[in-house]
Amino acid sequence: MINVLFAATAERWTDYEAPLRAAFAARDLAVDLRTEFAPEEVDYIVYAPNSPLQDFTPYTRCKAVLNLWAGVEAIVGNETLTQPLARMVDHGLSRGMVEWVTGHVLRHHLHIDHFLAHQDGDWDGARMIPPLAEERPVTMLGLGELGSACAQALAGLGFPVTGWSRSQKDIPGITCLSGDAGLDEALSTAQILILLLPLTPETTDLLDARRLAQLPRGAVVINPGRGPMIVDQDLVAALDSGQLRHATLDVFRTEPLPAEHPFWSHPKVTVCPHIASETRPRTAAEVVAENVSRGEAGEPLKFLVDRARGY
Repeated sequence: MINVLFAATAERWTDYEAPLRAAFAARDLAVDLRTEFAPEEVDYIVYAPNSPLQDFTPYTRCKAVLNLWAGVEAIVGNETLTQPLARMVDHGLSRGMVEWVTGHVLRHHLHIDHFLAHQDGDWDGARMIPPLAEERPVTMLGLGELGSACAQALAGLGFPVTGWSRSQKDIPGITCLSGDAGLDEALSTAQILILLLPLTPETTDLLDARRLAQLPRGAVVINPGRGPMIVDQDLVAALDSGQLRHATLDVFRTEPLPAEHPFWSHPKVTVCPHIASETRPRTAAEVVAENVSRGEAGEPLKFLVDRARGY
């Protein structure tokens, strides 16, 4: 029997119990799935970083911690976590992000907000013809699983897409850049900038006043990645000066975003409550079950986190 501890909130247990049991059964895995075990009896931990479990020291038999979130910045630095850590990469998460990002890029590309604000009978005042997608350069910061999927979807719609990542990538149809010089180049053409980098010490405060000034005037920033990558006050200043046309934000330094935060009332900011893409229990359960199956067979786990890089 394989003992799998589900270490997350009670709400997630309600959502995940049935899909996990079904995914384990589909792989003929004899699993005892529970929310409580004696620590020394646990073989795998299915984990959410907001779980009460923060000390992994007693879990001496545990073969791997399988994260339910794509982001691991809240757990990767835990010094008691010596077991292998796998992040969540699943079809539902990727498709949800592609749909959200594509929708908001098209919204800003087609100036949909402009038309919604001009429903007053003034035909000439409402008239605005957007460029073709091929005339609207888009930059994606981050070319991991989610960033690559979004970049390829946008390229498929005809946008010229530049992608930037810490290490050099090669993705068909995408201009891939890396390094400091590559970042400068990627920002300089970005009429629409999308942030999907992992949060690390290197990416914290990445988009500050200096880098915002490198964008073409009137650019749009879309952030479904991590809130601390943007310096809030610098973003507001860039919006107020007209350097940026709009910012659509799904992630923030403090969540929920405090009601008094200036983003809520700023006319050029769209606040979304961290819903760009959510881990779907059915598809995530299949990823968890596959990794448990791999672990039991002595095969490499998928989506292992590089502790040195932090993702």
